[in-house]
Amino acid sequence: MQQEHGDILMTTVSNVRVGVVGLGRLGKRHAQNLAYRVPGASLVAACSPLEDELEWARSALPAPRLYRDYAALLEDREVDAVWLVTPSALHAQQIVDALHAGKHVFCEKPLSLDVAECERVLAEAGRYPHLRVTIGFMRRFDPSYRDAFERIEKGGIGRPFMVRSQTCDKNDPEGFFVRFAPTSGGIFLDCSVHDIDVARWLLGNPRATRVFASGTVALHEGLREFGASRTMAHGNDTGSEVIGTAGSLAIGRIPSLNRVEIADAGGVRTECTPTFFERFEDAFLCEAQAFVAAVQGGAQAGATLADALEATRIGSAMRASLASGQPVVL
Repeated sequence: MQQEHGDILMTTVSNVRVGVVGLGRLGKRHAQNLAYRVPGASLVAACSPLEDELEWARSALPAPRLYRDYAALLEDREVDAVWLVTPSALHAQQIVDALHAGKHVFCEKPLSLDVAECERVLAEAGRYPHLRVTIGFMRRFDPSYRDAFERIEKGGIGRPFMVRSQTCDKNDPEGFFVRFAPTSGGIFLDCSVHDIDVARWLLGNPRATRVFASGTVALHEGLREFGASRTMAHGNDTGSEVIGTAGSLAIGRIPSLNRVEIADAGGVRTECTPTFFERFEDAFLCEAQAFVAAVQGGAQAGATLADALEATRIGSAMRASLASGQPVVL
C-alpha cells in the first residue's frame, strides 16, 4: 500500500519484518521486544559474527534466519527494516548500506563518533525520503520523560530556560566499562549523549553555541586515557530537572527501583534501579512500537538524523573541551 505525504510517496507495511544486527547485551533486549512484545512487527532475521550470540538466537528467538555477514542480511528481500545494535564506529556506514538496500533503519545511538560522518548520513538519507530512519535516544519514549515533555509543551512551567541532566551507571567492578571504553567514543558520546539529547528536546531543540566540560577518573585507572569515569555505587542514577519561568519539573530525582520503602536496623531506604535496562525497560519497548508504527505509515517518532547530528556535534565539542581544559565555541 502507498500513501501520499506531501510530495513524498510513503510505502506502508502492515507487518514490518525486522532483522536485528548485533546480539550483545542490548541487542538481545531489542530482539526479544521485537519478537514478542511489539504488535505489527515480526523478527525474521538476526545477524552476528559471534557463534555464541547466534546460538542464543536459536534458543531464545522464534526461528529467525541467521546471518554472520551484514551484507547477506541486507540482500534478504523479506527484511523490511534493520535494527542496528552494533559498535558505534560502524553505525554511519551500516545505515547508508541499509538505505541503499531499500531498508528502513533503526540504529542505536550515537549516529557516529565523527561529525562529518553524521553529515554524510544525513545527506544520503535525503535521497531516500520514503524510508524511515530513527536513532535510539530512548528517553524520549520513557513515560516519565514523555509526561514532562507534554507538560512543557502545554506551558505548564512557562518558558523552559535551563536543564540539568545526569546519567550515572552503576559501578562495575568486573571491568566491563574499561573493556568497552576503547570503542565507545568516550563518556560524552556514549553516555552523556543522552543528556545532550534530552536537554535539546526539552528546551525546544536550540542549537548549542558554546560548551565546557570537566571530568575526573575517581576509580577505574583503565579509563584515564578516555577522560572520565563512571562509578555510581548505588545503581543507575539517571534524572533531569527542567526550570521554567513559571515552575520546574524533576524526572527521576530519586532513582527508586519501585515504590517499596524498607525499614530495618540499617534505617529507612528505597532500592535503586540497578542498571539502565531496568530503568528504561518501558522506554525501549515504546520506541520499538513507535518505529514500527512509523514504518507502517505513521509520523516520524523519536530522534531524527538531524537530532543525532547535533548530539554528536555537542558531544565531540565536550570531548575536545575536556582534553584542552578550555571552552569550545560551536
